[in-house]
Amino acid sequence: MNQDLTQQWLAEIQVLKEQMAGLQHDRDAAWESAQKWRQLYNTEAEQRRTDVQLSQQAIASLKADLHKLQGLEIETLAAETPVTAIQPEIEQLKSVEDLQAKLIAVIKERDRLLQALKTEQDNHAETRNSLTTALGDAIDSLTHERAGREKEEKGQGAGSREQGAGGRERGAGGLEIIN
Repeated sequence: MNQDLTQQWLAEIQVLKEQMAGLQHDRDAAWESAQKWRQLYNTEAEQRRTDVQLSQQAIASLKADLHKLQGLEIETLAAETPVTAIQPEIEQLKSVEDLQAKLIAVIKERDRLLQALKTEQDNHAETRNSLTTALGDAIDSLTHERAGREKEEKGQGAGSREQGAGGRERGAGGLEIIN
């Protein structure tokens, strides 16, 4: 009798160890999943920042062209825009009509870039919200799953067992114990 009790306790300890290992595995898997979501979010955010920076540079360049075409001083050009690169293009403008056509083209390009920037900003906000929602859903799902397991384990009780076929028993959590 005493040996049977000892065997039962050892079996129960083994079941608990297996459950603990399973829960640790689940925790590690959830952590890895959260890390992957963080990496995806960071990659997307970096891409959006790069796109915004490129768009800002293009807008600054167009503003500089516009200012130059409007007759503003060369010093007002952005520091990144080399004057020597713009000078030949401006020297080609021989008439007021050429200047007006160039100004219209630059304004249209500026408007297009501003619209593209706004679209990118909207897309970035939508992506950030989607990724945040997905991450929150994953965490909620993991929390519900753990709560369900804990509830199930409490409902079965630590000592409840079912005798199965072939000398097998089911311990807490439904894990099979072979005698």
